[in-house]
Amino acid sequence: MEKQRDLPEHISWLQYRVFIIAWLLNVLDGFDITSMAFTAQRIQSDLALSAAEVGIVFSTTLAGMMMGALFLAPLADKFGRRNVILYCVLVIGLSVLFTGFVDQYHFLLMLRFMAGLGVGSMLASITALTSEYTPPTYRALLIGIVTAAYPLGATLGGFVAVPIMAAYNWQGVFVAAGTATLTMLMALYIWVPESVQFLRTQRGQAALDKVNAIRALMKLSPLTDHDLQQGQNIDKKNSVLQLLGNEYRSRTLRLWTCFFFCFVTLYFLMSWIPKLVEMAGYDAATSIYAASAFNGGAVVGILILGQMATRKSLEMLVAGFLVAAGLAMCLFSLFVEQLPLFASLFVVGVTLQGGFVGLYSVSAKLYQTSLRATGVGWAIGLGRFGAIVGPFVGGLLIDAQATLTVNFIIFAIPAFLAGVVAFSLTKQQKRHSTKDM
Repeated sequence: MEKQRDLPEHISWLQYRVFIIAWLLNVLDGFDITSMAFTAQRIQSDLALSAAEVGIVFSTTLAGMMMGALFLAPLADKFGRRNVILYCVLVIGLSVLFTGFVDQYHFLLMLRFMAGLGVGSMLASITALTSEYTPPTYRALLIGIVTAAYPLGATLGGFVAVPIMAAYNWQGVFVAAGTATLTMLMALYIWVPESVQFLRTQRGQAALDKVNAIRALMKLSPLTDHDLQQGQNIDKKNSVLQLLGNEYRSRTLRLWTCFFFCFVTLYFLMSWIPKLVEMAGYDAATSIYAASAFNGGAVVGILILGQMATRKSLEMLVAGFLVAAGLAMCLFSLFVEQLPLFASLFVVGVTLQGGFVGLYSVSAKLYQTSLRATGVGWAIGLGRFGAIVGPFVGGLLIDAQATLTVNFIIFAIPAFLAGVVAFSLTKQQKRHSTKDM
C-alpha cells in the first residue's frame, strides 16, 4: 500500500466541496431512478400500457444499472473519475429530461435504460472519488453518508413528485428531475477536480501541474517529477481479468459473494415488507409505515457504522452488522406478535442497511487506484443479480402462502452468510493490502 501523501491532516474546504457535490449527485440519482415508480400508474394510463409492460420498464432500468456498473464504471480507471462522472451526469440528465416528452413505449424503454447506464456507472465512480479525497480515519463515515444520499433521494422524491404531478402531470416529474441533474454539470465542472491519486498515475508535465494545483488548494506542498514517477510505477492495468488474477482473486470473489447475499435480503425486504405485514394481519397504512421504519433505519445504521469505523475495523463492523441483521430478522419472525412492529423493522434496517453501505467502503479499500472503479463497479453490478433473485424468490414463497415468519427466517440466511464472508475479508486485509490507499 502506497503511503497516503495526497491528503492534508485536516479536511480542507476543497474536500468538503467534493463530498457535498457527490452527495447532491447521489440524491438526484435516487430521484431520477425512482421517478418511474412515482409516475408508473399515470404513464400506464396515458401510453395504454399493460402492467407487464410497465414491469419491463422497471427491469430495463435495473439492467442498465447493472451494465453501467460492469462495463462503463471501469472507464473511470482509464480516463479519470471526474471525466466519467461528467459524462454520466449529462447522460442521466438528458435521458430523464427527454422521458418527460415521450409518447411511445420503445422510446420510454430506451431512455430508462440510458438513465440506468449512467447511474450504474456513476455510483462506482463517485465511491472511488470520495474514497480518494477522504482521510482513512473518516473514509467509512463519509462514503456511507454519500452512498446514503441515493436512498434519501428516492425517499424525498416521493414528496416532491406529488405536487409536481398535481400541477404538471407525470411529464413534469421527469422534466424537473432531469433539469435538476443537468444543473449539477456546471457545479461539477467548476468545483470538483480530478482525484490526485488518479492523476499521479498519469505522465507528463500537465499531470504534475494539475496535481500541484489541487495540492495547493489543500495547502499541501508541491510534488516533484520524482514523486509523480513513483505514482506511475503503480500497476496501471485495469482489466476485469486482473480482478481474478492471483493477487486479487480471493478478495474479489468474496466481495462479489458478500454483495450478492446482501442484495438478496435487502431487495426482498424492500419489495415485500408491506405485503408481508398485511398478511400478518395489519392494515394497509400500517404496512406502508412499516416499510418506512425499515428504510429509516438505514440512515441511522449508516451513521452509526461510519462513526464506529473511525475507531474499529471496518470489515469487522460490517460483518457484525450483517450477522446482527440476520439475528434480528429471526427474532422478529419468531416473536412477531410480541415484539413492536416498527421498532423491530427499524432495527433490521439499522443493521442490514448499515452493513450493506459499509461494503461500499470496504470495496474501495480492497483495490489500488488504477483498479478501484473497476473493482467497485463489478462488485455492485454482479451483486445486483441478488436484487433480482431476492424479490423473485420472495414472490414465489408468498404465492405459496408462506407466512412472514417463514419468509424472514429464509431470508435471514443470506444476511448471516454475508456476515461470514465479510468476516473473511477481515483476514484478507491482514494478509494483503492495496498498493496506494
